[in-house]
Order: sequence, then C-alpha cells, then structure tokens
Amino acid sequence: MPSDSTSGNAPRENAPRSGLPRRTVIAAGAGALALPAVGFPAAGTAAAAERPAGATAPSAGHAPRSGTGWQAYVQAPASRAVRPVRVTASTGDVDSPEGLLRPGGPRTVLRRPRPAPAPRWPDGTTAEASSAHAGNNGNDGQPRTYDARNAIDGDPDTFWNDDTLGVFPDTLTITLPATREMSGITLVSNSDGVPTDFVVDVWQNGAWQTAATVLDNDVIQRAVAFASKVSTTGVRITVTRVQDTSRGAFTRVNEVWPEAVAPVVTPAVTVDFGKVVVGHPRVRFASASDNSPGVRLAFSETLQFLTDRSDFTRSDQSGGAGRGTDQFAVPTAGADWTDQKGYQAGDKVYADGLHGFRYLRITLDALPGDAPAAQPWGTVEIDSVGLDFSAYLGTPGTYRGWFLCSDDDLNRYWYGASYTNELVTDTFRQDDVDPRNAWSPSLEGKSVLHDGAKRDRDPYVGDLAVSARTLYLTHDDAAAAARNVLADLADHQRADGWIPPASISGYALPLFDYPLWWVTCSWDYVLYTGDRSYANRYYPNLLKVLDTWYPSVTDDAGLLSKGLNGTGGYGDYAFLDRTGRITYYNANYVQALNDAARMAGWLGRTADAQRWSRRASAVKDAINTHLWDDTAGAYLDSATGPVRHAQDGNAIAITAGVAGSDRAASALAHLDATTQRPYGNAFMDNDTLFADASQRVYAFTSYPEIVARFEAGRAESAVDQIRRTYGWMDSHDPGITNWEGIGPGGSLYEGAYTSMAHGWSTGVLPALSHQLLGAQPTSPGYATWEVRPNPGGIAWAQGQLPTPQGPLEVSWDNGENTFVLTVHVPSGTRGTVAFPMSGHDVTVRRNGRVLWDGRRVPADHDVRVVDGRITVSGLRAGTHRFSAVRHG
Repeated sequence: MPSDSTSGNAPRENAPRSGLPRRTVIAAGAGALALPAVGFPAAGTAAAAERPAGATAPSAGHAPRSGTGWQAYVQAPASRAVRPVRVTASTGDVDSPEGLLRPGGPRTVLRRPRPAPAPRWPDGTTAEASSAHAGNNGNDGQPRTYDARNAIDGDPDTFWNDDTLGVFPDTLTITLPATREMSGITLVSNSDGVPTDFVVDVWQNGAWQTAATVLDNDVIQRAVAFASKVSTTGVRITVTRVQDTSRGAFTRVNEVWPEAVAPVVTPAVTVDFGKVVVGHPRVRFASASDNSPGVRLAFSETLQFLTDRSDFTRSDQSGGAGRGTDQFAVPTAGADWTDQKGYQAGDKVYADGLHGFRYLRITLDALPGDAPAAQPWGTVEIDSVGLDFSAYLGTPGTYRGWFLCSDDDLNRYWYGASYTNELVTDTFRQDDVDPRNAWSPSLEGKSVLHDGAKRDRDPYVGDLAVSARTLYLTHDDAAAAARNVLADLADHQRADGWIPPASISGYALPLFDYPLWWVTCSWDYVLYTGDRSYANRYYPNLLKVLDTWYPSVTDDAGLLSKGLNGTGGYGDYAFLDRTGRITYYNANYVQALNDAARMAGWLGRTADAQRWSRRASAVKDAINTHLWDDTAGAYLDSATGPVRHAQDGNAIAITAGVAGSDRAASALAHLDATTQRPYGNAFMDNDTLFADASQRVYAFTSYPEIVARFEAGRAESAVDQIRRTYGWMDSHDPGITNWEGIGPGGSLYEGAYTSMAHGWSTGVLPALSHQLLGAQPTSPGYATWEVRPNPGGIAWAQGQLPTPQGPLEVSWDNGENTFVLTVHVPSGTRGTVAFPMSGHDVTVRRNGRVLWDGRRVPADHDVRVVDGRITVSGLRAGTHRFSAVRHG
C-alpha cells in the first residue's frame, strides 16, 4: 500500500536524511453463488522491454497446441542462486569489472590510494547561517544538531541543515580569526540533495566580493577554485537552488574546506540483475590489502535512483546505522560474504540484510564513523557477485494455472504480474520485515504475501484483494500465504470488532476500509480453495466486524460515514483525507455484505445471509440516492466538500452491483473523459483532494475499473486501459514488474521510495484470466464455475485455472463469424459457458451436435439466452468442444 505519515513513510521536515537526486524517466512510448465481479479488490533500459528468452510473439491467427508456449514467458530465476547479467558502469581504478558476473573468471580488482588529510580551518574560525534546522535523533536514533558550525568541524558525518524548506537563498558565513590567503574552497554535501547553484563571496576591503559562481552542480565534493588568490577574513556561501529529493529541498553542507580539493574518483562497479530480484546479496571476496578496506553496497530498483546510497533501506526507518548502504570490511584473506542484518564489528560496519533491487553498486569506500574497523582505501579483489533468492520460486514446474493469447504484450503483462507476486510471497522473518513495530511472533516463519519486495515488507489485507487472487490463479500450493495473513489478522481483532489491516504498529494502524477487505478476501480464499475449516473458524470474526464495528460508523441514512465513533483520523488504502459519506467505502461495504451473505449461505447460516443481503440492498439504494451526481453522470467521491469523482468508488459501484447498466455506462464514460492518461487512468478526476491527484495512477484501483469495463460489455476499452497501464510499467525501468503507483508524466509517484514490485498492482492477471479468458469460480472450491469470454479484439486465448479437483482448462478462437470454445471440466464440478454472441442469429454445436439454431432448443439441453448471450449450463466432467456460427 502507499506510504503515509502515520506509518512513518512520508518525508519528515524535522528529520533531515540522506536522499537522492530526482531525474526524469525517459518515455519509451506511450442460483449459483456468483463471484463478485472482482469488486476490487474485487524509459527503462533496453533489457526491460526484452521478450523472455525463447519466447516468440504468438500468431494472431493460429493458437499453439493448448498448454504449450506459455512457459517461455515465466520470469523467475531457474534457481535460488541468481547472478547479475551485465555490468552497467565502472568508475575509478577498477580492473576486469566483468569478472563480477561469473565465478572462476578474471577477478575484479578495486584500488584506492590512501587519502590525504582534509584541509582544516584555523582554530578560532566560526560559522553562522541564515537559519538552522532544530536538532533531533536523526537516522541512527542518536541526538544530533544541524548548526552552522557542523560545516567546519572536520567531521563529515555532521552537517549544517537550513530551516527554510524550499525557500532560498540560504547563506553560510565563515569568519576566520585572522587574514588568510586562499585559492579556493571545497564544498562537501551529501546525496540528500546537493546544492546545485551557489555563489562564493570573500570579505575584502570592507565588503563582500564574488570569488566564484557555481551552477548545475551535481557532485557531493565540489572543488571551487578562485580566479586568483585572495587574502580574506571571511567566506560566504549563498545557495539559491538544491536538488529536490523525497526528503525535502533543504540546503545541507557537511563540510567546507579552505582549499579547492578535487575528489579522487571512487572505484565502483554497478551490475544489473536484469529484473527486480529479492533476497540476500552474496559477494565472494578473494583477497584485500591488510588495512581492512571497506566496501559499500547500494541497491536500487531503478537506475534513476541509484546513487552513492540505496533507493531504500529498512535502517532508514528503524534508526539503524546503515546510512543508505550496506557495509563490509574485507579481511586480508577474503571472504564468502552473505549480506545479513547486523554489525560486523561491535557497533560499526552495519549491513541491512535482505534487499529487493535490480541494480547493485559496489564501491571501495567506508563510512567515517566505521574507522578503524573499515577504511575507505586500499585494494579489494572480488571473484563474483550473486544473490540468494528468498521469495517464492515460480518456475514452469510450479505453475498450476497459466494463460496465453494471441497478443504478446498481454502475455508479458500476465507473467510480469505473476513474477511480481512471487517476489512478495515470502517467509515472515524478523530481520527483514517492516521495522516499524511490524514483527509478530504469531507470523514468524510463516509464508505470507508481503506488501512489496523492498518495502513495506508486511502483509496488508487490502493488498490481498488483488495479490491473493493472483496467487490462487498461478501457484495454488502457495495459498497458505494468504490464509496465514487472514487468520492472523482475525486473531488480532479488536474487542469492538475492528480488524487490523496489518501487523505494522503492533496491529494498531487505524484504517477504515481494510476490515471490509478482510471480509472480501476471506470469501475469496474460500471461493478458490473450498476451505470449510477456515470459514467455520473465522465466521465469528465476520459477524463481529459486520454486525458490531461497521454499524457503529453508520449514519441515519444507512451509509458508512468516516468520522463517526472517533474515526475521523482513520486512513484508507492511500491514506486519503476523506471524511463523511464516501462512495468507495460504501460500495466496498455492499460488496463485503454480499460476500459475507454468500459465506453464510454456504455454511447454512440462512438468517445471517438474509440479513446481510437486505442490508446490502439498503446501502445500495442509499448510495444511489445520496451519492450519484446527475450533472457529471458519475458517483461523487464524497457527499461533502469539493465536487470530485473517484475511480475507486465508481469502479466498485459497478463491480459490486450498485450501479445499474445505465449508470455503469455513464460512470465509465465520465472516467473516459476525465482520467485517461498515457500511463493508465488516474484515480481522481480533479485535484481538489491533493495536488496532482488527477495525474496519479494506482494499478490497485485500476483493477476494478478494468473488470467493470469487461463486465459492462466494453472489453476493447478494458484492453486499452491494460495496455496503457501495464505497457507503461513494462517498458520503463525496471521493466517486467508492477509499480506501487505512477505519478505525473508517468514518473515514480513517490520517487526513490516507490516500490517497483508491488503485489497490489497485479490485477492484470486475474482480469485476463477471469474476464478476457472468462473463467472463474462461482461457488467455493470451484464446485460450480462459469466460462464467459470477453475477447476484446483478441484473436484467441487459452489458459488453465487450478481447482481443488484438478485443472479447469479453457481455450477459444475468435473468428469473424465463428467462435470456437473448448472446456475441459475436472471431476466433481459443474459449470456454465456463455458465448460472446447474441442468441437469435447463431447456431451452436457441441461436439458436432446442434444445441441451438437460433429458433429452438432441443429438450435434452439446458441452453438459453441470458443477458443477450447464448448460455449452456450443466456441464460436467470431460472435454466439451463448442462452435458458435453467425447465420449468413
């Protein structure tokens, strides 16, 4: 889920931290129980857009033999020992950088001479600044200050930080005790946003005289030579622009030296693993000089945010001493080192352990505070670099469900989503979960669905509304990863019925909508697995959350209203500042009530089922009465405040059955007119909620809109939305995996902090399997199912859905006047097929026999026209081949 200040992810004005320069991404172009219609929940590198090895674009006209060809799209590594695929950069004194790619070849050697001592200001020198940020505990939990004197104290670990966020100029004035001849200065900053434009003045003849002007600086150590030597008693640095990072546009200066010192190019090698991977990095050091030379490892999912620090480390959030990189002091005899969380020497030389990344930069360097345990100079010889892959290893042999169609792009998106989900299917371990009080002994050692690969490594139930479906459709043997999360959250239900969204903050993070997702996700789990023991065990939790907690936040119109019962400060999936009657919450409520009614009906709890169904109907009516905007032809985001219309509420109103066909068509037309972007559909139609809301795309809320388009008979527009959303992510660095969110212009919506492999964004996979291919369960454990294809201009498709009774296999060919459908039905199940053709001008045959000729139905066949489609029901075990041919 996205970040928020409550959970500690947002930049904190009172805590300056190391950050990253922001750069522009280069665009690469622009009766039976019914399954809720997925109520939602119901320019990268060239390698990013490459087709998987051995894969060729399927022919648009001829499908391969069913069950072949899809294997070439699988993205996971072949084994848990993963190696980088290329070297992207090498700087400084480095021999044989390519040696890092494979053991036993030429060894990579990094060399760096011992640096000369930094120039010092004479005793008695003072420093003053235009402003200074208040002190705090910084990143390491230790008290620190940001005063001007930090810039001349000789300690590069301290720094001056101004106190005027985004406001310039900022000035630093250094006063010497006596006149000194100077030929220049050196300004040392850090990657938290270096000063880019500044002027250096010197005090001469009773006035400030400009000695140098620097523009477009982008280096941490900037030597500034004066045109000629000057004699002065003062130096003033005036900063007018800095790099704006996710940590804020502050001026930060670690040191100013009284000489111009050109930096020695630090030896470093950057390797590319070809796609996002997750696990414990491993480096085989062959040897090193005898001074304990240090190496620093920086990780990033994108090249854009790979600098001298990682795009993210858990120590950034936990007060660790990582300073944005993982450190290791190399012994003289070398070492086969696996990156594990902890210190190498007392309280020095810290490593963060597990990482999710694509790019790794190894630098011969050490933190000043790690001396003498690690030194920033010497010689290091490396044999190879690799990764111990920690997540679910989704090889072709582990897939129980698959998909393939005539469109190569859609195939790539399906398997990219599957790989994204595999990256977040991992063991819950204390050393690599979210550090913000998320560890829980009740989850330790269990398989779970985390939020993201690099962050937040904690299972959030709202994310499961998408990621769990992706899991059920690909690797049913991993379904326990969803059950473990759902059961654990239910076991931590609050006395008033509220169910926590995750273990973060000691199971206390207050979210308004996620208990509803627990209900829907519990029904999903039962629907796909048929696990009656889970349903019975946690049915009391279902009763309590729906009949105790949500009634306590229901107003006199029967609508949920955030703010009642002390919920004004509660968040939601994106921590949006919404209060009162919100369409999204209430449409979600209708969905959850109907899902609970289905569960109750299956368990024989008829009275509960009827009560929840009646309440769902009443909330539906109230939504249509109070939250529909006739002027826009769409549902309001909120009944109060500025008028806006949200993707989440409108999409789920359609998939949950709140909107009739006319309102569904109108709402989708409004979203077409107001939210389409080259990189997907924005989740708001204007910016009244926050700046750039109308430019932000969440694949999480795009999923129900895509489903709504398929279900409303707009398959072509659903495929178009898929192409824009997932095509953008697939063709931009890091490629393949699905992003947490997309910002204005197709950027990473939270900069370096953005998770580029996020399970909640994998909705393209269930949408293609359930809606385009058309197969889905309609009662628990696939006891009943339906196949209802929505071709959307695709020539053919085929796939397999894993069920407890065996695979449900589907394939179809979509000709100009003929639709051919084959379904292999597992034993113990029965189902229905519905052709994407109207009923009165079509002849349908099964295994050569006429079932329907447009005028009559043979008495021994259950064939009828439902919602304009020819529908054949009562199909049982075996293989059924159908052809539907339009007359004439």
